[in-house]
Amino acid sequence: MLGIILIIFIGKHFIKLAEAYNKNKWLYAVLGVISYYAGSIIGGVIIGVLSEVFGWYIDWENTLLMTLIAIPFGLGTVALFHYLLKKNFEQNKPEPIQSIEDIGKSIEEEKEEEKPKFRI
Repeated sequence: MLGIILIIFIGKHFIKLAEAYNKNKWLYAVLGVISYYAGSIIGGVIIGVLSEVFGWYIDWENTLLMTLIAIPFGLGTVALFHYLLKKNFEQNKPEPIQSIEDIGKSIEEEKEEEKPKFRI
């Protein structure tokens, strides 16, 4: 039940991010949920390897314990993925058009207008 609630909130958070930057909402919501599960799986593998290396006794049959161990790894990857997406969206943000008269002008025309015109 806790996992379902987390998935809903993760998806909702990524939908808000995608809406803020005019991106595909469902694509980024699904990618956010996938990042949660990928982080949980990677965290499980890391804990499993460390358990074998250091001889820790972990009750692998206890699903509540496994869920509580996996949540921080999943949320960490979600936070990292959200940060990277937001940073990428900010860098690739299109510049707003300054005025309606500029619509349809080519880049060369805009550059000519930017140059000061002096008489010699």
